[in-house]
Amino acid sequence: MAANVALLSASSPSTSAAVASSFLSRRPLPRCCAASPRRASSRLSIMAALGDDPIKEWILTEGKATQIKGTRSIGGGCINAAQRYDTDAVPFFVKTNSRIGPEMFEGEALGLKAMYDTKSIRVPLPYKVGSLPTGGSFIIMEFIEFGRSRGDQVTIYQMFLRFNLPVYSLSLFFFLANRKKNHQSALGRKLAEMHKSAKSDKGYGFHVDNTIGSTPQINTWTADWIEFYSKHRLGYQLELASRRYGDSAIYEKGQRLIKNIRPLFDGAVLEPCLLHGDLWSGNISSDTKGDPVILDPACYYGHNEAEFGMSWCAGFGGDFYNAYFQVMPKQPGFEKRRDLYLLYHYLNHYNLFGSGYRSSAMSIIEDYLYLLAA
Repeated sequence: MAANVALLSASSPSTSAAVASSFLSRRPLPRCCAASPRRASSRLSIMAALGDDPIKEWILTEGKATQIKGTRSIGGGCINAAQRYDTDAVPFFVKTNSRIGPEMFEGEALGLKAMYDTKSIRVPLPYKVGSLPTGGSFIIMEFIEFGRSRGDQVTIYQMFLRFNLPVYSLSLFFFLANRKKNHQSALGRKLAEMHKSAKSDKGYGFHVDNTIGSTPQINTWTADWIEFYSKHRLGYQLELASRRYGDSAIYEKGQRLIKNIRPLFDGAVLEPCLLHGDLWSGNISSDTKGDPVILDPACYYGHNEAEFGMSWCAGFGGDFYNAYFQVMPKQPGFEKRRDLYLLYHYLNHYNLFGSGYRSSAMSIIEDYLYLLAA
């Protein structure tokens, strides 16, 4: 990419919040003055016009393009709008949200850069985050040409949410969509390489809070994984369900589970690994060479097994897990903990999309209460 802006190097989790804030500050772009008054006046009028559109302004200055040839809408998921900007330099991928400020995209940019710096699995490199003059925010990033359709999977996922179709049928679709052996093996291996290479010396959490879907995700640094997951993942979602729906039953049973989960981790080696955090099929694709690409993260440093929490709509098969565990060996009790990590995402879907996901979350909670005699 010919153009790049100074981004936070997130390869080290010890990077200070002040440095993160510096990267994400939305500084005005420098204005260059020409020697000729006429040329200077023309330049200033062009820049004044561009100032009404910070996306085009960045592309035509720091993006090193001199012409935007066209834009077209592409799949942006359930929350944001997305467009491809074609220029005389390179194409850019731009996401916008008309309702949410730049904090959401700032968290995404830091996560993308952290994963990018591991040099393990391909992710789009973020370039710029900013506010829109009409309200909302944007993120500009590297455009990656996909070798297979991600948009179709996002559309089908939205259909399942809209019509409240059974979870098991959604799982079957994503398994069939991602069943190619070579892609599954490469994805498992490269994801494990990312987990293995990026560890935190600050504990579990992330440089900033971010979002899982549109739900706030709290990433306060915590020394103990079980405490972090109990408070900032399960506990937060249970409190949200209680406030949003008045669901005291799931809240009370969920709190009982939280107090009794520690035996599930007996014998396991817990290390804070860099996680994508929202790894479902719509956030997984491949480039034109067939190499896996992951995007739209909700990154934090956590127990590597938590990465599989969206496996119910990711289509991970045997080839994926075999390749993954060759790099990151399976820990004792993996099968017992698997549903505990699904629970966080079922609760989040319940809070985001309604009662269709309540029974799945409650079933997991009740099964664990029985298993743990709690």
